[in-house]
Amino acid sequence: MTVVSTKEFNSDQEKYFDLAINERVYIKRGENVFLLINKNGDDSDFYHSENVYDEILSPDEEFRRTLSAEEFRNQLSAMLEDVDKKYANK
Repeated sequence: MTVVSTKEFNSDQEKYFDLAINERVYIKRGENVFLLINKNGDDSDFYHSENVYDEILSPDEEFRRTLSAEEFRNQLSAMLEDVDKKYANK
């Protein structure tokens, strides 16, 4: 599976058409995702997942570890309090 922007696709269309012969090629433009389909080949595996958008747009592990502004502020405050306590005793 390959996901490219419209700019990447337009700069080297031949490359991505050739890739589409053997694998799924998605073209992402803003929030929209388009699938490049090779009708000469067997495209039965193109739709093997229940929702192809989940495969592309689902949050990755890095996103899952992100903090909200409130969580960040709370953790930072706790860390600063620890630093204050450490250096206040010296």
